[in-house]
Amino acid sequence: MDYDYIIIGAGSAGSIVAARLSEDPSVNVLILEAGGHDRSFWFDMPAGYARSYFNPKTNWMYSSAPEPAMAGRRIYSPRGKVQGGSGSINAMIYVRGQRQDFDDWRDAGNPGWGYEDVLPWFRKLENHPAGDTEFHSSKGKIGITPMRGKTHPICDQFLAAAQELQLPLSDDFNGANFEGAGIYEANIHKGKRHSSSKAYLTPALTRANLTLRLGIEVERLLFDTAGRAIGVKFNSSAGPEEVKAHKEIILCAGAIGSPKILQLSGIGNPEHLAAQGIAVQRALPAVGENLQDHLCASYYYRSNVPTLNDELRPMWGQALAGLKYILSRSGPLALSVNQAGGFFRTDAARDSPNVQLYFNPMSYRIPPSTKAKLQPEPYSGFLLAFNACRPDSRGHVNLASPDPAAAPDIHLNYLASERDQREAIEASRLIRRFMQTPALRVVTVEETLPGPQCDDDMAMLDYLREQGGSIYHLCGTCAMGSDPETSVVDPRLRVHGVPGLRVVDASIFPNITSGNINAPTMMVAERAAAMIAGKADLSSRPSL
Repeated sequence: MDYDYIIIGAGSAGSIVAARLSEDPSVNVLILEAGGHDRSFWFDMPAGYARSYFNPKTNWMYSSAPEPAMAGRRIYSPRGKVQGGSGSINAMIYVRGQRQDFDDWRDAGNPGWGYEDVLPWFRKLENHPAGDTEFHSSKGKIGITPMRGKTHPICDQFLAAAQELQLPLSDDFNGANFEGAGIYEANIHKGKRHSSSKAYLTPALTRANLTLRLGIEVERLLFDTAGRAIGVKFNSSAGPEEVKAHKEIILCAGAIGSPKILQLSGIGNPEHLAAQGIAVQRALPAVGENLQDHLCASYYYRSNVPTLNDELRPMWGQALAGLKYILSRSGPLALSVNQAGGFFRTDAARDSPNVQLYFNPMSYRIPPSTKAKLQPEPYSGFLLAFNACRPDSRGHVNLASPDPAAAPDIHLNYLASERDQREAIEASRLIRRFMQTPALRVVTVEETLPGPQCDDDMAMLDYLREQGGSIYHLCGTCAMGSDPETSVVDPRLRVHGVPGLRVVDASIFPNITSGNINAPTMMVAERAAAMIAGKADLSSRPSL
């Protein structure tokens, strides 16, 4: 059977595009997903993402090549391999980013993508308890939970510390005041994860004109003699298959998957393609380039007051928290562990916040083995983590093999610029300033890692090199722009020079946004779906 639209990837973007396009009963939509369904209880419970962290059934479990500036380590980069994609296995923090992020998209040759242009599309996403305001809407599909008033009591010490440092407070990072310390919002609704799969795709699957096929890994795209994308080739349990699209193919496989499929299909840098023996379908040297991520490091503390470690490490505590969740959809398992934090300037002379902090009322280490489990430290503890908002460093992702089943070659290229190194040191200094405040000193016994011996600039930078890692915000590898030499898609997200093909996911970001990227990815999908369906152009505002 042929379809009007074929969507590759049922992740944060693909779920929205499929649901929106299938609202028109006159079109047939097929969505292909490499992973399985997300009907498990663990995808509903917000804290259940710990189960997916090292689970190859739901996670691609990618790692980078050895990173020269990260002590030669391979950096773990989990990506969702399940209905809902990375939105089914993330920590659900809902942050749009700051105004300058999107104004920079616009100024990079993408008219219609400035902050004032995208704000209405963010509002269209939301079912927010604040109701219909300048910044929020109650009419969208993604349920938002402001965690303020529900967080662990020790989070109040972090907010008090910000005040003692005379830093601003923000009661809504997605409202008028992005800068400052506050409590995060999460895409959680009535105690359950509210991914785009749960909010958009699952309800839409009752439609006769929408087909979801799971366990399908796309091998390559198909083209006609004029170079138009017309279909998809993949293997299924029945053997090799080819499916055709009459209107468009929309690639929503994410910052790693989308460039990989383009390259397998002969779209990319001719030199890279030739190295894998792949004939050039369309030369686009920017495919796989411009890879960006937020590099994170955590500072660990032993506390003299109870934290979530005390509740969630012992088996009896886990059982009690589980029972509370089952009975009332409340308690620590109904929230993200990333509860407090904010956006700050490490230098008052900066025009905007350049560092994001996370204050977690639980301390846990990332296990060195994929066979281990994420679990709290065996003492009362918390952690304070940072990442730069807008790093300079750019990496790339290319094919490691022409075999579609092979993992790609990922180079994150962290700390490649002097500015990134300087910001990492400044952010570490900011954490130490927080920890010297009376509000946090009164609840702290000691810094367990890196410890007081890490007290100069080089030691702090070395700690990041040896212990830091991704905070899983990979984006930018099919960047939006006007020049086919430096970008992959145009402002309508159409692949340059390839009719019938678009990319709609975090790979189209020209620059990474300040904060967690799931919200802007879903915004891009809402807007793209309206453009594909002919309901909007780059100057349109959505109906709410």
